[in-house]
Amino acid sequence: MPDQTALRRILVTGVGANPGFGLARSLLRLGHRVVAVDANPLAPGFFLDDVLPYVIPLAKDPDYPEAITGLCRALAVNAVVVGIENDLPPMLDLRPRLEADDVRLWLPDSESVHDCIDKARFHHVLTEHGIPTPRTWDPEGLDLVPDGVELVVKPRNGHGAQGVHMVNSRRHARVLCELVPAAIVQEHVRGTEFTADCLVDRDGRASTILRKRDLVKNGCVAVSTTFEDQAVHDAVVKTLQAVRAQGLSCVQGFITDDGIVIHELNVRIAGGSALAEAAGADLVGQMVRGLFGEPVDHDQLGYRPGVFLTNYLETLRVGDVAELDFAAAPKGGIV
Repeated sequence: MPDQTALRRILVTGVGANPGFGLARSLLRLGHRVVAVDANPLAPGFFLDDVLPYVIPLAKDPDYPEAITGLCRALAVNAVVVGIENDLPPMLDLRPRLEADDVRLWLPDSESVHDCIDKARFHHVLTEHGIPTPRTWDPEGLDLVPDGVELVVKPRNGHGAQGVHMVNSRRHARVLCELVPAAIVQEHVRGTEFTADCLVDRDGRASTILRKRDLVKNGCVAVSTTFEDQAVHDAVVKTLQAVRAQGLSCVQGFITDDGIVIHELNVRIAGGSALAEAAGADLVGQMVRGLFGEPVDHDQLGYRPGVFLTNYLETLRVGDVAELDFAAAPKGGIV
């Protein structure tokens, strides 16, 4: 248990998805007070013991900024940590207002964030830095795709494996590009899939915890095992440097017969980060230190290889919807 004087009230967004849910649970275990927010009144994170649950508008809703800032003021929130990609763009805009209210937010600069959440921009940055990444085409460039290449059609700004389709022909890809919003097409890379849980301090030093994605279902890791590999570590660190990462993030890629291929960097904690902590890395604890301007102790981010995690769907709670009493952040925020 940390020093009680260092305990904070931290607002976590996106507690309906695995990353935000897991982050809220880790913060609670460390003794922090968690304000859990989501647009879904049945978000699983609302049912964690001891959270303060609040329903907020969707990130694209014009009332979102006032809901977040109003909650932070009314509940004396010390910091906000984003748990889902949708909240990143509006949170960047809110950063000056939050900081003026002495609410901490630890994100890279705006250009860096957009380089990561926009898959076409991410491909461009990695290519510029000589980092192997899947070949990528826009819908107008499908004639350039070589014959016989397996393809993945996905939203350019998507997340959580939503709207992702595997196809074997340019013809099928063209059809899907008409259906998937703001689609891009990438080469389907095969190999050993991995995630790196990463924390980059304010001086640019990175710690990484590597884990194989042994079994993935609907974009979420179901079975994972920690491992060590210097080549993978180096590729991940080079990727973090290329996008000027800061704070928490997770990098995904493949170990192929031809080398390491990086295909994604999420500017948030990963859904399977509980494995990093089980393997000995104080990932969330050190994130909180950096969030509040304290030095990150990278010695506390070492981990043991060969530690496994297995996930399964579990019924968290059943009940009568009419009996729910989660507070909703009203339009215009809380005063």
